[in-house]
Amino acid sequence: MAKRGDGDWPRPDHCRVITIANQKGGVGKTTSSVNLAASLAMHGAQVLVIDLDPQGNASTAFGVEHHADVPSVYDVLIEDAPLSDIVVAAPELPNLYCAPATLNLAGAEIELVSKVARESRLRRALDGYDKGKFDYVLIDCPPSLGLLTVNALVGGDELLIPIQCEYYALEGLGQLLRTVDLVKAHLNPQLQVSTILLTMYDARTRLAAQVAEDVRSHFGEVVLNTVIPRSVRVSEAPSYGQSVMTYDPGSSGALAYNEAAAEMAHQPIGRTS
Repeated sequence: MAKRGDGDWPRPDHCRVITIANQKGGVGKTTSSVNLAASLAMHGAQVLVIDLDPQGNASTAFGVEHHADVPSVYDVLIEDAPLSDIVVAAPELPNLYCAPATLNLAGAEIELVSKVARESRLRRALDGYDKGKFDYVLIDCPPSLGLLTVNALVGGDELLIPIQCEYYALEGLGQLLRTVDLVKAHLNPQLQVSTILLTMYDARTRLAAQVAEDVRSHFGEVVLNTVIPRSVRVSEAPSYGQSVMTYDPGSSGALAYNEAAAEMAHQPIGRTS
């Protein structure tokens, strides 16, 4: 059983719905979703993670069942099931809940095309759900800019973008930001880029420092001070059905995610990129 953190952090005065997206694969979206959620929960916040990735890796990391017969986000988006029917408690982490993804979600991109208000189905489900019992709702996206990610952008109030400190890190980011602008203009005017998290930082390379510097100069104060280092422990944890916060709380990755979550918990809401 996970322990609570060393003291509770301030809790927001309303539920913060944060979409975690970057269409580039392998940048740490799910890893960040899982570990930020775990850290916030361990410091007293009530947290819901909505797993929108058909691979279901966030569900796996929380030890939540997500085989084909489990009620999942697919049923919410395609069958109009209420969110309350699918949300389950994470077995090892108090205060943490998950709306699991199953492989059925892989077909949802195509099935959504013919649905009425196809871009807003997650938003409608969230609006019909009692979010007031949560401090944070984190939405983990697949590595694409398809209808699942668009649903997440329409459903969220804030966007957190993980950016890896490697060559080509900023490639494709323009496309994501253009999509965000389109969503703001037509579907969700309150969406804002509130947080950018630098991941996979290798202090031994000049390139990592250069990428971090470029990102900070481009995005300014929305970039968290904390950077997430490359960490074997972070990569290992999901295979044990855990976040790194419970798998190896003393590891560099766990300490960094804890710091990043603390920054998020203390950040003034309403900043814009």
